[in-house]
Amino acid sequence: MSALGMTAVLGGCGLTGDSGDVTLRLVAADYGDSAANSSKKYWAKLVEEYEADHPGVRIEVSVYSWNDVDAKVKEMVDAGKAPDMAQIGAYADYADAGLLYPADDLLSIPVQADFASQLATAGQLDGVQYGMPFAASTRLLFYNKTLFAKAGITPPTTWDELAADAEALKAKGVKFPYALPLGPEEAQAETMQWLLSGGGGYTDGSGGYGIDSPENVETFTWLRDELVGKELTGPVAPARLNRADAFAAFADGQVGMLNGHPSLMKMADEKGVKYGMVPMPGINGESEATMGVADWMLAFKQNGHKEQIGEFLDFVYDKENVLAFSREYELLPVTTSASEVMSASAEDKELQPFLKELPLAELYPVDKTSWARVSAEVKKQIGKAVAPGGSPSAVLGALENTALTAESEAAAS
Repeated sequence: MSALGMTAVLGGCGLTGDSGDVTLRLVAADYGDSAANSSKKYWAKLVEEYEADHPGVRIEVSVYSWNDVDAKVKEMVDAGKAPDMAQIGAYADYADAGLLYPADDLLSIPVQADFASQLATAGQLDGVQYGMPFAASTRLLFYNKTLFAKAGITPPTTWDELAADAEALKAKGVKFPYALPLGPEEAQAETMQWLLSGGGGYTDGSGGYGIDSPENVETFTWLRDELVGKELTGPVAPARLNRADAFAAFADGQVGMLNGHPSLMKMADEKGVKYGMVPMPGINGESEATMGVADWMLAFKQNGHKEQIGEFLDFVYDKENVLAFSREYELLPVTTSASEVMSASAEDKELQPFLKELPLAELYPVDKTSWARVSAEVKKQIGKAVAPGGSPSAVLGALENTALTAESEAAAS
C-alpha cells in the first residue's frame, strides 16, 4: 500500500440549484505508488461520471496515504465531524459505537448480494454487516526462478521442502534464502500466513482468540529452529526486517523465497526479476488456508443522507467500476460479478492465481474491536519468538493474554 504522505481533495462539479442539493464527503485511502496513479485520479473520474447523472448531489473526496488515513478519520469522528463515508482499514470500533449505517439500510439487494460471501461475513458485527469490502488481496509464495535454477531446486510444497530449498539457496550464496519479515511494519501478516500453514491461526474454532495454541507454538518453534536458527533467513534479524524492505530485496534479486501479494509482481517486473508463485507450503503439503486482507467502506450516520449515500455506493460497486479499480491497483475484486469476469479474462491472467486463493482465504479477526490493539502488539513482539534463545510459547502466551485483556475491556466498555 502507498505511503505517499499526500492529501488530495476532489471537488465535484459544484452543482447548485434547489434546496435539495446534498454534498457527500468521502475520505479514502491512496493505493497508488506515485502521483501518476494516485487514487485521487480514480475517484475524480468516478465522481465526474456520477455527478453527471445525479444533479443536486456533489461528492467531495479527500485522499490520504495509508500512513495517515485511519488516524485522519478517527480525528474527524472524535471532533464530531465524521465524513459521510470512509474507505479505510477497519470498521469494528465505529460499528460497536453505533456510528455506522448497516449495509442493509444503504445498498440495493442485488449490490449487497454481490459481495463475495466470506468478505461480507467478515464485515459483520453481531450478525449485522457494517463493513462493506472495498478491496481484497491474498498471499502466495514468490520464488526467484533464476536463483532456483542455479541451485537446481523446485518450488516447495511442504515446510521440509522449503527448508531444504533454503539450504540449497544459501549454499549458492543467496543473501536471503527465505525472507521472514517480522519487523513492525506488517508482522501481523507474515505471522498469520505461517499460523494458517501450521493448522492454527489467531482465533480458535469457536471464534475466540487462540494465539498460544499448540499448533501455533509448534509453527514458531519450527521457524526458530529450522529457518532462523540455521541462518536461512538472511543477515537481517526477522524482528528488524520490514515487508517493504523484503519486497525491495526480492526485486533486487537478493531473495530466494518470500510471501507476497500482487503488488510485488509489478516491483519484480520493473526490475526484470523472473519469478514464480505457488500456494504457501504446509506441514505435510500445500497449506489448506491462506491469508486474505480486505479494506472497508464505512458509512457514518452523523450527517444523515442515507438515501444519497446508498445510491452513490450502488454506483461505486457497479461491476465495471470494481473491475477498473482492481485492475488499476492489482487488487482482487470484492464482488462475485467482477470476480467472474477477472477469472475468465486474459487481461487478468497475472491476478488469477491470487483470485483462486480467495475462496480459501481467512481474514484477520476484524470483527473484534480488540483486534487493532492485538495487531499492534503482534508487530512489537512476535519477532522475539524466533530470535536465538527465544521462547515461542512465552511470546505467544503473552500475546494471548493481551488479546484476552483487550477483549474483556472491549466487552465492558
